Amino acid sequence: MGKLDGKVAIVTGGAQGMGAADCAILAAEGARVVVCDVLDEQGAVVAKQVGGEYRHLDVADEDNWAAVVAEVVKELGPVDILINNAGVVGFTPVAATALAEWNRVISVNLTGVFLGIRAVAASMKAGGGGVIVNISSTAGLTGYPNLAAYVASKWGVRGLTKSAALELGRDNIRVVSVHPGGIRTPMTAGLELGEMFASQPIPRIGEADEVAKLVLYLVADATYSTGTEFVIDGGATVGQALTVAVDPE
Repeated sequence: MGKLDGKVAIVTGGAQGMGAADCAILAAEGARVVVCDVLDEQGAVVAKQVGGEYRHLDVADEDNWAAVVAEVVKELGPVDILINNAGVVGFTPVAATALAEWNRVISVNLTGVFLGIRAVAASMKAGGGGVIVNISSTAGLTGYPNLAAYVASKWGVRGLTKSAALELGRDNIRVVSVHPGGIRTPMTAGLELGEMFASQPIPRIGEADEVAKLVLYLVADATYSTGTEFVIDGGATVGQALTVAVDPE
């Protein structure tokens, strides 16, 4: 018996990285996983690996959301779990960020989360409840240079999570946000990661399966938590674990 036997789960950005890890752990606990992405070949591979289904989904397209959720409900039943994981990043100083780039990041990272919540809410309510996990970032807790659009989007996800939790709680729908720090994914590939994590309390980059374990906990066991942040960052937002010489005299 798995913790999620028979539950229907939609995971966006499920073709790789944290999304693929989420798909694997949810399926291992018995969920019927719908892998959603715009990377069709990779997404189909993940769906086959976890025994789930694949759907092409552009999270910034409300008609695409409506069609996917309608298909899932018709074929599998009401949606029980939504993992809003899809995301993009752009490294540009705020003064040099083109409007098109700003809109690209906001549309996927923030509007996509809004559309996802809106698309599944009625199905979850009809099914007696559900859980929505919105993947934000430590960039939703603090600022970072050259990431203005990304930071704004992730702070937005944090606030949207709280509003949705307040509105949907009486329908037995929990909504939480997850705030990963540096995680080894295709998004961080190519970055100079060595010294970046050296001063953290846990001085290493995180792994996608570590985030997936937190997601599973939130979906299956955190039954009295809603509207709040869950941080998984090796202690990065706590402060720097620097050694300071102390004169005993």
